[in-house]
Amino acid sequence: MFKRRFITGAFSAFLLMSAAGCTDQNDTTDNDDVQVEQNEEHEGHGKGMDHSMHSSSGEVPEGLAEAQNPQFEVGSTAVINADHMPGMNGEEAEITGAYDTVVYAVTYTPTDGGEPVENHKWVIHEELENPGSEPLEAGAEVTLNADHMSGMEGASAEIVSSEETTVYMVTFVTTDTEEEVENHKWVTEEELTSE
Repeated sequence: MFKRRFITGAFSAFLLMSAAGCTDQNDTTDNDDVQVEQNEEHEGHGKGMDHSMHSSSGEVPEGLAEAQNPQFEVGSTAVINADHMPGMNGEEAEITGAYDTVVYAVTYTPTDGGEPVENHKWVIHEELENPGSEPLEAGAEVTLNADHMSGMEGASAEIVSSEETTVYMVTFVTTDTEEEVENHKWVTEEELTSE
């Protein structure tokens, strides 16, 4: 009797372990798919990047005008709805600056020999070398005077898109590494929502 119970118990345990193994394998596959998707989303910012690269001193380019009536006041909090970097989307952020300007998505090749960065969001008008006073259109060739990422400063770039809006500098803690990113440049008004 004891032998039969032991064999039945051992068989049941084997089935449970097998089922758990299948579940884990499926979960791993799903996680791999998600990871591949996230890597594709953030390909322009580099895999495994150091989040501190996205922190800044909070200094802004000369001539950048503070927003007169921003939707999100400096010192308030908002939720980020953007994935410029891993661990950003859905995070609560403190607004550390609000400015009225033109924002650009740009494609450029880093000066440090890195892979081309496509559709980088965002660079503002005041971070371009001699851009003139008027907003630039898609296709315009520019030189970047921004150091959001390694190899960006001095890089030749092409404007992908442009928009006149309020941009925000934000401080938040990433979901993936729980590191604090201070004074991240930039998030647009459309990429923030009230909590």
